[in-house]
Amino acid sequence: MATQQTQGIQTLLEAEKEAAKIVQQARQYRVQKLKDARSEAQKEIDGYKKVKEEEFKAFEASHAGTTSTTQAALDKETEAKLKEIDDVYKQKKDDVVNSLIGRAILVKPELHRNLKKVTA
Repeated sequence: MATQQTQGIQTLLEAEKEAAKIVQQARQYRVQKLKDARSEAQKEIDGYKKVKEEEFKAFEASHAGTTSTTQAALDKETEAKLKEIDDVYKQKKDDVVNSLIGRAILVKPELHRNLKKVTA
């Protein structure tokens, strides 16, 4: 009977070792699957990122010409307005200076309203 018990215990120990090996293999399998899933997800992310960057570059290239054209038109319009303002300044400058000088030398002496006339 002791041999039978020892043999039963030995069988249980072997079964426990086998179960531990199976559990360890399952853990390793799970870890490997997680690594594989992460690397696959990273590949998908990189591919999506590459596609979006190419779309952005194409969009940027198609609109870059529009921006430079618009900037050139605005620069031209600004120059025209500045020239117009300069021309008006040159035309009106003498009139404004003469008007200011005329006001400066126009003197009408009169008593201040707060000054009372002293009657003798």
